[in-house]
Amino acid sequence: MPTKEKIVLIIRGFFRTNLLTVLAVFGVLAGIAFGFILRAVKKDWSQREVVYVRFIGDLFLRMLKVLILPLIIASLVSAIGSLDLTTSGRIGVRATAFYMVTTFCAVFLGIILVIIIRPGTGGERNRELEGLKVRNVTTPDTLMDLIRNMLPPNIVQAMLEQYQTNVIYPGNDSIPRHKWKMSSQYQQGTNVLGLVVFATVLGICLGKMGEKGKSLVEFFSCLSTAMMILTNWVVWTSPIGVIFLIAGQILEQKDFAKLFANLGYYFCTVLAGLFIHGFIVLPAIYFIFTKTRPFKFIMNMTEALATAFGTASSSATLPITIRCLEDKNGVDHRVSRFVLPIGATINMDGTALYEAVAAIFIAQVVGYQLDLGQYIAISITSTAASIGAAGIPQAGLITMVMVLNTVGLPAEYIAYIIPVDWLLDRFRTTVNVLGDSIGAGIIALMSKKELEMLDEHITPKRSISTKDVESSEVPMTPEEPEQNEVSHPDLTSILSKAESRR
Repeated sequence: MPTKEKIVLIIRGFFRTNLLTVLAVFGVLAGIAFGFILRAVKKDWSQREVVYVRFIGDLFLRMLKVLILPLIIASLVSAIGSLDLTTSGRIGVRATAFYMVTTFCAVFLGIILVIIIRPGTGGERNRELEGLKVRNVTTPDTLMDLIRNMLPPNIVQAMLEQYQTNVIYPGNDSIPRHKWKMSSQYQQGTNVLGLVVFATVLGICLGKMGEKGKSLVEFFSCLSTAMMILTNWVVWTSPIGVIFLIAGQILEQKDFAKLFANLGYYFCTVLAGLFIHGFIVLPAIYFIFTKTRPFKFIMNMTEALATAFGTASSSATLPITIRCLEDKNGVDHRVSRFVLPIGATINMDGTALYEAVAAIFIAQVVGYQLDLGQYIAISITSTAASIGAAGIPQAGLITMVMVLNTVGLPAEYIAYIIPVDWLLDRFRTTVNVLGDSIGAGIIALMSKKELEMLDEHITPKRSISTKDVESSEVPMTPEEPEQNEVSHPDLTSILSKAESRR
């Protein structure tokens, strides 16, 4: 039987190791409780009052978002630049293959669930669609915008804006949409996909340059380390920030009873799909590849998952995700800082599942019969739309227009799912972050031997000890001592000959 002192030490050690994780989970639960307490005190809250409640949470979100851009660029460049082209290429291919497979699994699971449960049959049809502003767009335009944003003409502009194509409504419904006039504009918002492509190519270029590119790689490595230190400071404010973010969101909702009465089956269908994919499918894949306990890995990611739920942004959660992977799950930093920025941009398992379920749910509500070809089109388009969805709150609602247009449903029908989207967005973001993390863990294990061989290849050329780092002295290469050893005997013989001549 353990003594009282041992129990106290065990509890104290647990909280010392997992204090931030416990506080993050507490922040989520406290935010929900705080929101409903405020609703009980006062039924109707004005927009200004909600802004006051959310203020601290908005400050926390701003602090996280300011770290995203330098962290993504610095992490990718330093991680890829420190690898040889063969290793970085293999890691990139494995990451892309994993993300595509898991996204298709999520879409397929969502389609199966919505067909079996049929949440859209027998529900009330919401015809109050007037005043809903939806961007006019076609599927080809959306896909081409995705490719255009991968190659930004101005890297500085990509930090602020992203390209967007619109079609102008001619005022006549008889004219097909593909014949409408087109317009283009740059919309405010970071073009993360373009920056990821640029940073990846720059990292490959620096890796190919060898010794000449090491200085720039070390600069980005130092910047990445500095961003992680800043993240460590900011993350301690997350419990407080998450409380006010969630409480403010709860206050914005008018009537929860009516909300879930109309959309309860749809909400539960999406939630069931996200739970099955996040806690059955992904852990099973992790166990198959690693032969280790997946739920221990997931428990170590609790802090990142709680932050993802609170912020509803996979990009804002990225610094914390990297920290949890490296510090708690022991993932090689070259893998985590290479794979995670890509995953936060293109791997949206939860978003893909949600968009597939939402499109079929809307078709069921309006009585629109879908054939096999349209189900296949939804699966493909949902995958593409999830890749194009920015890692920001409710971005999936924007790309949802593309999925609806694919099967011939008006974009205005998004109004059916808007009331519960804010809450589902938090759950699907959590699954997105979990998918990124498990992918990084699997790829790190698959690339372990290659990274060890790379370390063995690099170590003889230049080995830096702890003393070298502490004293900030540049260590000598193996060739330098050999040259010095050869030069000393030559100098001695010359002096001895001069003495003999005297």
